[in-house]
Amino acid sequence: MHMDHKVGDKLYVDYAGEKLSFTDKETGEVIPVEVFVAILGASQLTYVEAVMSQQKEDFIAACENTLHYIGGVPDAIVPDNLKAAVTKSSRYEPTLNETFEDFADHYGTTILPARAYRPRDKALVEGAVKIMYTRIYAPLNKVTYYSLAELNIAIQEALEVHNSQLLKGRNYSRRLQFEEIERQMLAPLPVLRYQFKKQFYAKVMKNGHVNLGSDKHYYSVPYRYIGKRVKLLYSQSIVEVFSNYERIALHKRIKSPYSCTTDDDHMASTHRFVTEWTPDKFLSWGASIHEDVRLYILKILDRKQHPEQAYKSCVGILSLAKKAGNERLATACRRALGYGIHNYKTIQQILENKMDNYEESIFADELPMPNHDNIRGEDYYK
Repeated sequence: MHMDHKVGDKLYVDYAGEKLSFTDKETGEVIPVEVFVAILGASQLTYVEAVMSQQKEDFIAACENTLHYIGGVPDAIVPDNLKAAVTKSSRYEPTLNETFEDFADHYGTTILPARAYRPRDKALVEGAVKIMYTRIYAPLNKVTYYSLAELNIAIQEALEVHNSQLLKGRNYSRRLQFEEIERQMLAPLPVLRYQFKKQFYAKVMKNGHVNLGSDKHYYSVPYRYIGKRVKLLYSQSIVEVFSNYERIALHKRIKSPYSCTTDDDHMASTHRFVTEWTPDKFLSWGASIHEDVRLYILKILDRKQHPEQAYKSCVGILSLAKKAGNERLATACRRALGYGIHNYKTIQQILENKMDNYEESIFADELPMPNHDNIRGEDYYK
């Protein structure tokens, strides 16, 4: 049946059955390579490229090179049912390869796999392959090439001759037909090229991070996913984390091993608070209550040898304002500064024993001293 192809509609892609090859200069080994062929339905403009394999990395790269060769994006790409394009074939709704589908989304096109065992669905590209055997394979097989890049340069030269040659019985070529009727119907190319993404599965650790094994770098995810298994899709520049097909985190890829990339919004509120602990934070907090509280916090920070120990004491003291009130806490800190004792327990006992209520006129030596770990009782001296 004759098929009329809509302008700018479909790009048919496939691999040639016969391979080309190049020779390794150092070893003399002849290395066979796959030949990728693509053709636009309406104008029949053709693209050919030699690639190392039919794996999805090479397949997607060849499809992308095709789009840049034709300078636009068709409505759909029609591949054969190869594994790089289709994970599971179906007469009605085939399962596409996730990475290839992501590539199509990036370029704003659709994937329409040809039906399995239906050569008529891809007759145009199979016809193009047969022509390539004559117009490209034949002249190339007479020359020895020493790299894949060198082979592809020769393919491009032969390809331009093919696309510029007049169609049989017509007064125009594939290239001329493409420029006149199809180029303007293609969607524009995106600004950035597609970045091929690899997959990695990992379990979210108790600290709310996942480890990207290839880099040994840790990336945060929302804390509610702790303990769950997630999928990481990563390219040269970004890392995406998915759970049940929903993207839950996006990070810039960092390749430094044994370090963390953390988004504060992913952390539980308590964890986020701890990571924000700094001397300035506690001094500002204390000053918002009273200057005497700020001075006492400063003494705590100066006294403690380990920052985390000092921060815990500061949190404990400042939190007493909720229970006792700002005024009582300020008075307690003022009295404790007079004692020269700087710790959480001193403030706690002053407030519990209501020692902050004594008149200021009473001399400090008449005040009952608070209990303290370093004060020896009378029994010590018996």
